[in-house]
Amino acid sequence: MAGLRGITRGLALIKIAFLARLLLPARFGIYGIAALVLGLLESLTETGINVFLIQQRDKIDEYINSSWVVSVLRGFLIALIIFLSIPLITSFFDTESARSILLLVCLVPIIRGFINPAVVKFQKNLQFNKQFYYDGFLFFVDAAVAIFLGLITRSENSLVWGMIVAAGVEVILSFIIFSPKPKFIFEKEKTLRVINRGKWITGAGIFSYLFQHLDDIFVGRLLGSASLGIYQQAYKISTLPVSEVGEVFNKVTFPIYSTIQKDKKRLKQAFLKTLLVIVALVIPFGLIIFYYPAQIISLVLGANWLSAVAVLQILAIFGVVKAIFNSFYSLFLGIEKQEVVTLTTLVATIAMALVIVPFINIFGILGAGYAAIVSTLVSIPVLLFFFWKYFR
Repeated sequence: MAGLRGITRGLALIKIAFLARLLLPARFGIYGIAALVLGLLESLTETGINVFLIQQRDKIDEYINSSWVVSVLRGFLIALIIFLSIPLITSFFDTESARSILLLVCLVPIIRGFINPAVVKFQKNLQFNKQFYYDGFLFFVDAAVAIFLGLITRSENSLVWGMIVAAGVEVILSFIIFSPKPKFIFEKEKTLRVINRGKWITGAGIFSYLFQHLDDIFVGRLLGSASLGIYQQAYKISTLPVSEVGEVFNKVTFPIYSTIQKDKKRLKQAFLKTLLVIVALVIPFGLIIFYYPAQIISLVLGANWLSAVAVLQILAIFGVVKAIFNSFYSLFLGIEKQEVVTLTTLVATIAMALVIVPFINIFGILGAGYAAIVSTLVSIPVLLFFFWKYFR
């Protein structure tokens, strides 16, 4: 999993490095608007299918048809909402030039909806070596298409085409590699069980998205698409090494915690060991980003992006804190306490909503970084309380 995250994020970094030298920050900001809208609607309609299938102790094959039906319908719903919302979105961000990319991004959720839900079997069965090749290839396709079309068109649409082609390839591979092959059969009882078990994941997904992107939304609204492009790329770089370390452990430990959840002593020891390793790994990464932001910006994005240096330093602190305390989420998901994840992200989201506008008005783009740190710190006592309550 570490190798997979390294390769996928390395490919993402190469993609950004190439396109940042072809596109101005304002063009990245237009793509950022489309990505924000897509991410928001995917979060609002998150069904928690993958989490439900991994948590199932029995065979998951009987739920594949129901999960696929829900996934397909969700994809078309997201696309329809994006299409109908285009006038509102362009008006909100005062960016009429985002219309074409918003039309294009409608294809992404439709195609993704047809992916075979059985793809979770690699993670559920701890077959991370196979997950490495599968996901690594898909990220390579995304990056290669985006870079190739970016060189030809010099357009931010190339980023969306990378997503579209990678999604299409995944649909094909998911039907070739995984079984059973889903059928479009509506089974009411099973469908309702999938949705009912996933309701907390839906809530957590919504609040998590709002927490992660309220700063993006208000930077784009109050400061414009150029500032949004600068902030988003600084955010990606600052959280790349530190949050990815945490993501590696979270991907691996979630199914393991789910397996050993009945043995509280073993579970607690496993979690604390994992937490210590994450702390030891992310702090050095964070310090490097904090002390050498100009060098990192110049290397990755080029001289045109040096205005992102100050916000990158602030977000480096946020990235370290986020990576450490996100490790609690995989624990609570493993013990089927999705409501804790939802409540924690709700607290963080409320805190972000309260401080983001005044912070941006006072500190400009730096205020968004300060708001991210403050809202994360506010949510930490909630996590610690439920951890103590469960293991006391």
